[in-house]
Amino acid sequence: MAIASASTTVFFIKNHQRHHYPYYSSFSILFSYLIFLLLFSSPPTAYAFTGDVAEDSNNRRADLFVQILKDEAVGRLNELGKVSDAARYLERTFLSPASIKARFLLQKWMEDAGLRTWVDCMGNLHGRTEGRNASAEALLIGSHLDTVVDAGKFDGALGIISAISALKVFYMNGKLEELKRPIEVIAFSDEEGVRFQSTFLGSAAIAGILPVSSLEISDKSGMTIKDVITESGVQITEENLLQLKYDRKSVWGYVEVHIEQGPVLEWSGFPLGVVRGIAGQTRLKVTVRGSQGHAGTVPMPLRQDPMAASAELIVQLEKLCKQPESYLSFDGHCSDSTLKSLSTSLVCTVGEISTWPSASNVIPGQVTFTVDLRTIDDIGREAVIYEFSNQVHKICSSRSVLCNIERKHDANAVISDSELSSQLKSAASAALKKMVGEIQEEVPVLMSGAGHDAMAMSYLTKVGMLFVRCRGGASHSPSEHVLEDDVWAAGLAVLEFLENHL
Repeated sequence: MAIASASTTVFFIKNHQRHHYPYYSSFSILFSYLIFLLLFSSPPTAYAFTGDVAEDSNNRRADLFVQILKDEAVGRLNELGKVSDAARYLERTFLSPASIKARFLLQKWMEDAGLRTWVDCMGNLHGRTEGRNASAEALLIGSHLDTVVDAGKFDGALGIISAISALKVFYMNGKLEELKRPIEVIAFSDEEGVRFQSTFLGSAAIAGILPVSSLEISDKSGMTIKDVITESGVQITEENLLQLKYDRKSVWGYVEVHIEQGPVLEWSGFPLGVVRGIAGQTRLKVTVRGSQGHAGTVPMPLRQDPMAASAELIVQLEKLCKQPESYLSFDGHCSDSTLKSLSTSLVCTVGEISTWPSASNVIPGQVTFTVDLRTIDDIGREAVIYEFSNQVHKICSSRSVLCNIERKHDANAVISDSELSSQLKSAASAALKKMVGEIQEEVPVLMSGAGHDAMAMSYLTKVGMLFVRCRGGASHSPSEHVLEDDVWAAGLAVLEFLENHL
């Protein structure tokens, strides 16, 4: 989408995507289309459309709030993207120095939007306006301020900034007090789970699903979550952790704006899409123990090599996840619909592997690797984990090594609330019409394969999500990119959504 200073053409054109995004191949487009359909998304746009923004006038620019929703929002995203614990790439993990610095910035911007702010004992930042009825059920809007290692600057941050920007428009126009219910923006302290290998620490605490035992989970340095919180100057106890849980009766719903982290919106030619649901996910930690020895003196037939065993396990996992029907079709627990769902939505990833003692001339004594498994079908996910466990013990037994599987994280699939989804779809459509004039097609509806704070918040209240297009579907990478005009569209959609709460 390109915006000129006066007469502007905003492009939502499939056949122009290569011009805007040169690395997006025709094969990728075709593959994305198939995945889009198979994940139960509504059909993509059959053809592209354009619209011309009328010549600027004071009233027109006032309606679109370009300075706040686009210029300032993009500037803040860029500023936040420079706040990192690493010098050469972006990294902010749970309550790290950069995470705390980012929180201070967001707190300043929340207060700039007229919000009352505070930080809870899990490091979540809150900004709230009571509207005209402080006792009404509150609408919560949020996303996360932490990142993965070597991250992009839009994941998580875009959702927080879009909400703050929209509320700033209300504040500048003197309308914050006209909102019929309290609106609370939450910047969650941890969603990615990088530091402690346990996702949704911030949102799970507010939803009341974070076990007290989680405080004793340790990072690679041996520090526990409780240690890190205490080091930040907060005394965390079982009592005040439990007190973080919001009362269901006090919350109307939760909305999250997030980059898509996939290529469907780019393919369909839309900047925005509504999320129908989020895939369930499980994270496993697999530990393989063998016999440590000299690389030059132990004959191959006598080795109990955990590295070779791990390699076979990982390849077996890939086979299982590529063709689940070949392994599960004779299992009475899997229906035809489950197998069909798995065949189109199951993805499995080994993202981390470590060895001990990790020396080139030593047969490892122990290998540990992670498994990230996701699908929209919860029953199917359990069936895959069960089958993988069987394969692990079979392979480890044949290789005379010891294996152990730990379940580090589980989250069931979440289906978005139909009322919230309808409102978000209408808001997105209204925003795009303001930007480009009449549009011929409906805003896309799609599934999310990535996990989001909305998953944890669904235990507390109804949830809805709005996706924002990102270049090539790239995320969790410095190549992650959102067009400035798509940032604008996201902020304008949140503004339109909040207009319904006046």
